[in-house]
Amino acid sequence: MKVAIVTANGSDSAAGTEATGGSYVRKTLTVGAAASGATSNSADLVWTGMPAGTFVGTEIWDSAGTPVRLWYGPLAASRTLLAGDELKITAGALTFALS
Repeated sequence: MKVAIVTANGSDSAAGTEATGGSYVRKTLTVGAAASGATSNSADLVWTGMPAGTFVGTEIWDSAGTPVRLWYGPLAASRTLLAGDELKITAGALTFALS
């Protein structure tokens, strides 16, 4: 699975607006064992050399030939970055659940 950072959150029927530019690429997601239908990232997710912008959410995509969005959600607080800044989501901070 891959984590994407977005500048506009998506909806149930449409993906958000993914970051572009700088050194931005989707990051590989590793998760811990689920408990009560919920899990979180088991390692830090770090993007370096980010493009300038305000980043408001994340999306989880599978890594198939034609990726499918599996989950999406807002960040607890949006992050405004300058070109070249780093964005970090620490281990355990990206939580998601199935309901």
